[in-house]
Amino acid sequence: MANTNGNTQTLHDAFLDELRDAYDAEKQLIKALPKLAKAAESDNLRTAFETHLEETEGHAQRLERVFMSLGEKARGKHCDGIAGIIEEGKAIMDEDFEGETLDACLIAAGQRAEHYEMAAYGTLVAWARAMGHDEAVGLLEQILEEEKAADEKLTSLAEGGINSSAASMAHGEEEAEAPARSARASAGKSAGRSRASAPRSSGSSGSRSNGSRSNGRSSSKRRR
Repeated sequence: MANTNGNTQTLHDAFLDELRDAYDAEKQLIKALPKLAKAAESDNLRTAFETHLEETEGHAQRLERVFMSLGEKARGKHCDGIAGIIEEGKAIMDEDFEGETLDACLIAAGQRAEHYEMAAYGTLVAWARAMGHDEAVGLLEQILEEEKAADEKLTSLAEGGINSSAASMAHGEEEAEAPARSARASAGKSAGRSRASAPRSSGSSGSRSNGSRSNGRSSSKRRR
């Protein structure tokens, strides 16, 4: 944030700087969300991205009204943070993911953007309220609530089956069968140890044999 007039900058200057950052972020997302929607395999996820695209266009318009309420011209300042998040999303789409695995990764990319924006708008609301910019507070709060709702929608889709379906395909059948084979092998070893440690009973033939030898020795002594 450059100081162009040589004076110490204030919270109002910081507020405008953050506002321009948010405005640029919304403009970047307006271009990025259609790509996420197109890549989504789930119809529900595609609809969620398309719905949020419409909301994002509305966010940019609300921010323009915030600038107007402050007597400022609406203009953006390149948002490096959201640009990096969008690049991460592009990298995901370049991978060989498909089906629910791809959708789970797209949700993660979408929520990174939502969390970034929720933090930014939370700060803007707090600063606007502290400085008494009431009209700005109302407009920014509307944006913040829609960002939270979009994040919750993505969470519900992830927890509603996409994550569990992706997790079920995370390991091949051979790896999934390995724990079961290990359990069977352990059970077999335990059974073998139990048989080996069981006490052996004395057979009746052994008793008769011992008795016969004893009787033979006694008879011999009597004859002598």
